[in-house]
Amino acid sequence: MTQPEEGAAEVPVKPPETAGGARHSGKFEAGPKLKRTRVSGTWIAVIVALIVLVFLLVFILQNQDTATVHFLGMSGSMPLAVAMLFSVIAGGALVALVGGARILQLRKQAKKSRHQLR
Repeated sequence: MTQPEEGAAEVPVKPPETAGGARHSGKFEAGPKLKRTRVSGTWIAVIVALIVLVFLLVFILQNQDTATVHFLGMSGSMPLAVAMLFSVIAGGALVALVGGARILQLRKQAKKSRHQLR
């Protein structure tokens, strides 16, 4: 910074102002916030699913020991990780069936209440 000359009037320096008259904070201000869409949510879900699948593949490859599985009077042997994978898939299918039934029940109830309002 340079020194003002002798006899020169000092001019106070004001911080820059924004268009609305408010003082600028000096921080970067982003433009309007972008709205998330279903497509962006889908891409995030796909990326997360791929990461989970990579971990699942590593788990299966590291657990190749054979296990004997007994179910409903049947028995067989298969790799431990594959048996666990089948149990997870069966559990997920069960949850999906119960969840689907509940969704159908709520849709039916909402449709009935819409008709009552008319």
